[in-house]
Amino acid sequence: MKSTVVSLLGSLSVKAALSVSVITFIASGSTQAQLLSFSKQDLVDYTAQEPFDRLPDGRPKVPNDLLERARELSSEEIWAVLEQRGFHNQYADGFQILRPGKPMVGRAFTVQFMPLRPDVDEIAKDKAKEHGIPRLTNQAAIDMLQPGDVLVVDLFGKKVNGTIVGDNLFYYVMRATNGGGLVVDGSIRDLNGISEIDMPAYFRSADPTPIGNVMLTGINLPVRIGGVTVMPGDLVVGDREGVYFIPPKLVREVLDRADEIHIHDEWTKKKFDEGKYKSSDIYSTPSDQKLLQEYQEYLKRRLEEIRKQRSAK
Repeated sequence: MKSTVVSLLGSLSVKAALSVSVITFIASGSTQAQLLSFSKQDLVDYTAQEPFDRLPDGRPKVPNDLLERARELSSEEIWAVLEQRGFHNQYADGFQILRPGKPMVGRAFTVQFMPLRPDVDEIAKDKAKEHGIPRLTNQAAIDMLQPGDVLVVDLFGKKVNGTIVGDNLFYYVMRATNGGGLVVDGSIRDLNGISEIDMPAYFRSADPTPIGNVMLTGINLPVRIGGVTVMPGDLVVGDREGVYFIPPKLVREVLDRADEIHIHDEWTKKKFDEGKYKSSDIYSTPSDQKLLQEYQEYLKRRLEEIRKQRSAK
């Protein structure tokens, strides 16, 4: 699989090369791991700058302690770093949000569907059976989920027959991922039942029809969600506004910058509470040098306190 993608990059666009990698299973004798996904080496190659260990499938493994820290992130804090680093297309919104008060944090497990084309679908099914996959359905991907994953599904905005899960499979996803979450550019079904399950979810619509008239074309490869290219292993952070997909190499920087933003907001409100200053005296940067020095000392002290608290856990 790796040779399929890399050898083509010199003569094809990246998009075309990725497309070839997705459907290589149609004409190759690849192993099961390569049927519908990037190989482990492909994932390593396309995320070579990521600093963390790897999951068995090759995805970057953002550490659990950083996942916990990310639960306190806001969209504005993430935006500040990503914009500065040139990542302008990492935010997707316009979803219906199942639990807007519950943050969603986890590692992206990506799945891609396309509109059904019978000739392609029949060959894909035959090839899958040769490698021990009896059915190419949504459950083929769902059964691969791991603790800490967020299921990220490109269903090209499909409503009718675009339902990735109903309440039973949603419950399975919750159990398999330890409550990680779901993002689907498509729909869900059994919303009444799903609403009783304590896991965050972002979806375009709800519909009573089962999934159909689609074919599974990719697992753990780049997918498009709204205006975002999502890579397997991206840190997924969802709040009541929308969802960010953070490259793992930027996770520590985003979290450290968020600490500074939290402290800045904390100090700013404290000064407003004193009732002695106009907003322009304090926000966004103190205009008076003594106030600026006071803030810098406060920032240093609070950062030290936060780091001590974390190291004591």
